Amino acid sequence: MSTTNEIRALDLTQRPPRSMRVRLGGYAILPRVLDKCRAVLVGKNGEYKFNCPLDQHLFNFVGIDAEAFKAEVAKGVGDSGMLAWVQANAKFQRSPWEIQQWSAYHDNRGPDSDAETLAYFANAVAKLSTTREDIRAWADMLDLDDHVSYGGQP
Repeated sequence: MSTTNEIRALDLTQRPPRSMRVRLGGYAILPRVLDKCRAVLVGKNGEYKFNCPLDQHLFNFVGIDAEAFKAEVAKGVGDSGMLAWVQANAKFQRSPWEIQQWSAYHDNRGPDSDAETLAYFANAVAKLSTTREDIRAWADMLDLDDHVSYGGQP
């Protein structure tokens, strides 16, 4: 196990992790998960959580245990090494077209149509902006939240 000095982590108390739309090996969400995991390991995650429901979409898609993933990240492995590790350890070997379709789905995935989820989403967006009518997907909302949380205007 490495020390925290060997883990190159963003300070998520000072800036947000990468957008869930950023790709690594075609996978959406993966770069954001890496940023959050590294920050958790060095105690600089702020309010960001590792293995949250968003992260679990990635882990479920590839069939990787979050704790095994975290243990590998703790070794100080960079993005390309972590992509290779995911590909080598994934329970579900996905073809490039499956990864592309899954990532595109998550770029545009909105809240489920149940009343509770729709209300949660609407309230979360309203806390960030009362004028933005273009926020329809979870990725839109997270990008706006990251932007506003670090001083940007809605």
